[in-house]
Amino acid sequence: MSGRLAMGSRLATSGRTLFNGSEDVSQIKSAYVIQQDILLPTLTVRETLMYAAQLRLPSSVSQAERKRLVEEVILELSLKEAAGTRIGNHAHKGCSGGEKRRTSIGVQLLSNPSLLWLDEPTTGLDSTSAFQVIKTLQTLARKGRTIIVTIHQPRSEIWDLFDNVILLSRGKPAYAGSAKECLPYFAKLGHEMPPFTNPAEYLIDVVSIDNRSAEAELAAQERVGRVIEAWRVHCNSNSNEKDGAGALSASVTKCSTKDKRDNRTSLIQQTRVLTARTWTVTIRDPMGMFGSLVEAIGMAVITGWIFLHLDGSLTGIRSRQGALYNAAGLQGYLILLYEIYRLTTDIQLFDEEARQGVVSIPAFLISRRLARIFIEDIPVPLIFSLIYYFFCGFRTDGGQFLTFFGIILLHQYIAVCFAMTCVAVSRNFAGASLVANLAYTLQSMACGYFIQANTIPIYVRWTKWITYVFYAFGALCANEFSGHFYDCPLEGGRSNPDCKEYDGEFILDSLGFPNNWIWRPILALLGFAIAFYVGAGVLLKFWNAEIAMARARPTNTDASAGKEKMNERPPENVRTIDIRLENYGLDVEKRSLRKRSTKTILNPITADFRPGSLNVIMGPSGSGKTSLLNSMARRLKDDTSTRYKQYGTMTYNGLIPAREVVNSICSFVTQDDDALLASLTVRETLRYAAGLRLPKWMSKEQKIQKAEEILLKMGLKDCADNLIGNDLVKGVSGGEKRRVTIAVQILTEPRVLLLDEPLSGLDAFTALSIMDVLRGLAQEGRTLIVTIHQPRSDLFNHFGNVLLLARGGHPIYTGHSTDMLPHFAGLGYECPEHVNPADFALDLITVDLQHEKREAASRKKVRKLIQSWNPDAFPLARTGSITTPAELGSMAREPSSFFSAYSILIRRSMKNMFRQPDIIIARIMQVFGLGIVLALYFSPLKTNYFYVQNRLGLLVEIAPLYFVGMLNNIAVYPTERDVFYRDFDDRVYGVEAFFLTYITTTTPFEIISCLMFSVLAVFAVGLERNAETYFIITFNAFCITSCGESLGIAFNTLVTHTGFSVNCMSVFLSVAQVMGGVLSLDIPDFLQAWNHLSPVKWAIGNMAPFTLRGLKFTCEDWQRVNGQCPIQTGEQVLDLYRLNKNPEMNLMALGICAIVYRFLAYVVLKMVKERWIGRLWRKMGGGKKKYTAEITREANTPA
Repeated sequence: MSGRLAMGSRLATSGRTLFNGSEDVSQIKSAYVIQQDILLPTLTVRETLMYAAQLRLPSSVSQAERKRLVEEVILELSLKEAAGTRIGNHAHKGCSGGEKRRTSIGVQLLSNPSLLWLDEPTTGLDSTSAFQVIKTLQTLARKGRTIIVTIHQPRSEIWDLFDNVILLSRGKPAYAGSAKECLPYFAKLGHEMPPFTNPAEYLIDVVSIDNRSAEAELAAQERVGRVIEAWRVHCNSNSNEKDGAGALSASVTKCSTKDKRDNRTSLIQQTRVLTARTWTVTIRDPMGMFGSLVEAIGMAVITGWIFLHLDGSLTGIRSRQGALYNAAGLQGYLILLYEIYRLTTDIQLFDEEARQGVVSIPAFLISRRLARIFIEDIPVPLIFSLIYYFFCGFRTDGGQFLTFFGIILLHQYIAVCFAMTCVAVSRNFAGASLVANLAYTLQSMACGYFIQANTIPIYVRWTKWITYVFYAFGALCANEFSGHFYDCPLEGGRSNPDCKEYDGEFILDSLGFPNNWIWRPILALLGFAIAFYVGAGVLLKFWNAEIAMARARPTNTDASAGKEKMNERPPENVRTIDIRLENYGLDVEKRSLRKRSTKTILNPITADFRPGSLNVIMGPSGSGKTSLLNSMARRLKDDTSTRYKQYGTMTYNGLIPAREVVNSICSFVTQDDDALLASLTVRETLRYAAGLRLPKWMSKEQKIQKAEEILLKMGLKDCADNLIGNDLVKGVSGGEKRRVTIAVQILTEPRVLLLDEPLSGLDAFTALSIMDVLRGLAQEGRTLIVTIHQPRSDLFNHFGNVLLLARGGHPIYTGHSTDMLPHFAGLGYECPEHVNPADFALDLITVDLQHEKREAASRKKVRKLIQSWNPDAFPLARTGSITTPAELGSMAREPSSFFSAYSILIRRSMKNMFRQPDIIIARIMQVFGLGIVLALYFSPLKTNYFYVQNRLGLLVEIAPLYFVGMLNNIAVYPTERDVFYRDFDDRVYGVEAFFLTYITTTTPFEIISCLMFSVLAVFAVGLERNAETYFIITFNAFCITSCGESLGIAFNTLVTHTGFSVNCMSVFLSVAQVMGGVLSLDIPDFLQAWNHLSPVKWAIGNMAPFTLRGLKFTCEDWQRVNGQCPIQTGEQVLDLYRLNKNPEMNLMALGICAIVYRFLAYVVLKMVKERWIGRLWRKMGGGKKKYTAEITREANTPA
């Protein structure tokens, strides 16, 4: 309806949507709140809304008015207490899920739309916040706006706010009309609503199909069929009236777009706001900004050291050319890669804002560069130039240095502008980096360093004029060599013909560059930067990022027959666990360079959680519910800036459990669905999880049956064969993903199950269905602890013990649910008979931030409730301890064995990869694409003087496969790593199974691509055409790619900020390429020692002798010195470059290098996941005394 979905060949619509009589939605000022929160994690709530106001409100609105509107929205959406909190993300916690949701709504409200679409706006909110949000929307509707909301499980008071309702059942209308007439209409059909029932929940139950048993499903299908048919008949009987209304609406004239244009913010305003926002975000992402500065300093110092104080000898001149290529080529390439990674994240917000018409493409492009001009765009090339230029010992002339800096600065701009073009072509890192790599390979081929510019084959020689590195390298060479004469050891200087090779003009001629080649290429570079940015703008305009639809995989089997009951374990095996918290509290200590601050997350809590019933933790957003669950599951992990301090005790059956015990018998359902692979179907996800998680004694058939039972129990039958999907491929809905995540955890029938917001994002019927399943699990003797935001009225009766938390982590009530209302009644707060008790309790403990007077009254009330709760009513228990799972007998849960896990993970990983053909194509084409480019530019290799440079250039151009391996890793590994981390936290399988699976999945693609690469690199290019050379080049290509992949694994394990790890790796790989033995011929001894760790050294060390020995070189008359060619044999080349060594030993060293790299990657992963450093620190007693003292002191503090 809103026109956001692209109409492809697989999507057909019928009928019309009319807006004031017109089908053109663009004529109406509308806003759309999507289900996903796309917000910048480093901005605070107030800043997010302020920037949104500046972008969405017309330029005529004053700054003071904007501020007033933002503060109004903050109050309306109860965001006052979170206004100064950063949005946050997985790595750095900030706002709660509910606060993010309300911020997303606030962003859209600020555009002052006439029509507001909201997709599940109350998902993830507690019931009080949800009511306040809908109440706010009703107020907006009363002011003349049109509000269209999809909603899953509204509380009863929310139903009273609805004006019109459309009730859908599997895409078919069951009712559409006035909310007041809805219940009487259903009463006529024989569906009379019982008293004290939430109308929304009742109606959803009427039109939902219960597929948990064959009988229930059949009865529900008949009932729903009758309701849908009745509505169809009802519509047909009123069709004459509707036709009249339709004709009337069709005759309405189209709106003028003039008002719309007047309300648009100007380009200058958009640019100003986006620049300020980008500046703030960049400054607050120290890893990102620090990353680019580290890259510049690291590259300048290390490569400057490699080319340290070059002399004027022939070797020095060759190294000078290498040093200038390094500045012109590699430095820009690193910036390009890093900017692409950052853009793939940042472009998401732009895409959403562009879809809404809030941000124009020129404003986005201009602001991105303006914001970074003084913090990155100028400092990075300036720092690089200052260090590198003087390290290398180029001419100390002020004008020449400024020319050098100017070229590097332009190259920086070309890199960031071209990165934008790559991301405009493909929104994911794999696709964008493929575009960048193929383009950059073209740059290095045609630039005139690896292949002498005049020997490039005639059919691709023209490409040097469209490659910016050709101009940059040429300008740098002309700047260095023009009019300069180097240290010829013979007498006579320039006048001596034997000193020809030392003359700057001869060097430029041999490189194929004109003499005065400085200002023209600089102008060309400026043109490239502008052209790339304009091109990116054109691509962003016409190559839109659309939401694709995932195909359901066809299947003919019906999984529901006869599998409607779970297998219950024999009662004698069931061991129940009583969990008790005693004065249990949690503080978090945040450390930064400037200060150290401690914040209380949970004040001391004393509570019991009983087996056999649902134990529920309730509270508004920001009350510490998720933190409490994470703490109880022992999942809070300290890092360099954050340290958690737990105090008080948690006991299992009166004994304090060790971490291993908790890990063994607890299952934890997280609030997000990160652990699902996007390209698997729901059924496949559960079957693989069953194979990995269920015990060894169950057969494969039993595990599959268990997966099918859970599939039905969780109401996932309808979407069983749909892909999970992700941001780029739409699969199952958010609610269905939630259910899959829960299903995976309840497969193992854990003794203790902790669920963080399991009902968030589910409709009322599905929520009830899940609660039934959870209640069933509890009744089998398990201890279930659930946090809930919006419990429906009929769920409260199923609650066992309840823990009620106010904002700030203050306990307000803990005890059985039946005693909760009497407790509040004793304090003078009676619950009305028709109100959901859970909603009543949440309303009672939530501070109303919308109006000042109401805020003061509700704060006083909440403070009274906190003070009136007396935990001393609980008798203190004596405690022992449990140190091993074995002490709890059958409840110990072992990870899957290596062989069992490996066989399942291989199948899962292969299936996931083959469903993503773009990643497979990218993995093969990155390597094969390099082969194609090599064949185009180096073919055919000849044996004249120019081809000395070309033959060595070919070997150096095989070394970039090191980068390709890293890029292949980044395209796949971070996603797989995140899934593995979740599984590892659940103790499903070990590091070895995951690591070997990754190797087994990726290695075949590496081998195939390297075999294809060598066909081109050997036979097409014209190296010696025999089997030995073919397999030597294949082996080299495979080992180099494998080492790049291994480095990727290590860096992406150590650093979860992928952009930062890309930069660190890029510096590492570039240095390895520079020290390979061709770009720099005089490497300092210390670096030469380190160079033994580089696969590039061993690769060039074996390929050069294998391909050059026995060759004879010719030359032209003007190149002769004393009537002889400067270089006559391949052996002379090897001697000049100091490569005339044992190639067989180098080949073996390369193979060993590849194995060692992969082993080190494994060690890094093992070390990080098993926390070797932390264990060692604890064994040595590091930090123990202080921490123990803190725990003791805080445990003794009176509650």
